[in-house]
Amino acid sequence: MSGQAPILTVTLNPALDLSTAADSVVPDLKLRCDKPVMDPGGGGINVSRAIKIIGGQSTAMVALGGATGARVAEMLREAGLDVLRLTAPGETRQSLAVTDRTTGGQYRFVMPGPEWHMTQVAGTIAAIAEAALAGGWVVVSGSNPPGIAPGFEQMLTVRLKDGRAKLLVDTSGEALMALAGSSIPVDVLRMDSHEAEGLAGRPLPRREDSAEFAAGLVQHGAARMVIVARGADGSVIAGPEGAWHAAAAEVDVVSAVGAGDSFVAGFVLAMARGWPVQEALALGTAAASAAVMTPATQLCHAEDVRHFYSQRVITRL
Repeated sequence: MSGQAPILTVTLNPALDLSTAADSVVPDLKLRCDKPVMDPGGGGINVSRAIKIIGGQSTAMVALGGATGARVAEMLREAGLDVLRLTAPGETRQSLAVTDRTTGGQYRFVMPGPEWHMTQVAGTIAAIAEAALAGGWVVVSGSNPPGIAPGFEQMLTVRLKDGRAKLLVDTSGEALMALAGSSIPVDVLRMDSHEAEGLAGRPLPRREDSAEFAAGLVQHGAARMVIVARGADGSVIAGPEGAWHAAAAEVDVVSAVGAGDSFVAGFVLAMARGWPVQEALALGTAAASAAVMTPATQLCHAEDVRHFYSQRVITRL
């Protein structure tokens, strides 16, 4: 697309997501389930899917292995995504979501994925750096597979500096803790309020609290910009140009699954188009608001994203 820098999304631990429902979820009995709905899953895959929905272009680099990996690759092709395939060190994992029709509760079973070794990690970093185009963006989103030690994103940052591509990371757990304590800054680091409060060791009840915490991470060299997602209260970003808040639309939440990936899609697409950072924050927030209105597998709808962005409320903090 003219006017858009290249975007490469990276998914090292994809999954074949199976969703189904049962009358009730109880132990010991055989539970008769509906025919499962199958979707290709994983943070980077979802970001690429949402970018396409919003009207942008990206390339999805996905590590796939075995029969399940072949199935996921075919689904990605059917979805019209531009895919760069990496060879995973084992069978691509599956995940299972079962909705209890009696209570409406959803039970999500997530498998770990194949274990990686250090030699494969080094080759993967080289492959990402080679695929990343100058002036473009690389998005690393979702959990890292077993065997990839914290510090992967920092190693990738060092490699990407040569190619002048920018790196956005949306991760959690040990990888997020390593990034927060690093002095090798990624370009954009995103987390939710729960993760931010865990890192801060204190509640962050107000937007200003989230912004102050994010600015502290920027000051300490963890990232050039830090985004904290505040759920129904929208998102906050802190960076060299100060701190901003974008309000979420008031909508009925059907499923929060995929909201974070939709946010990243909107944000990185706007940045790739050269928009001001506060407008990128607003487009990401509009995409997240649109995503919570749909069932988990659907991400966002383009017309909802456009509508919510047209109604955006951006505040300088």
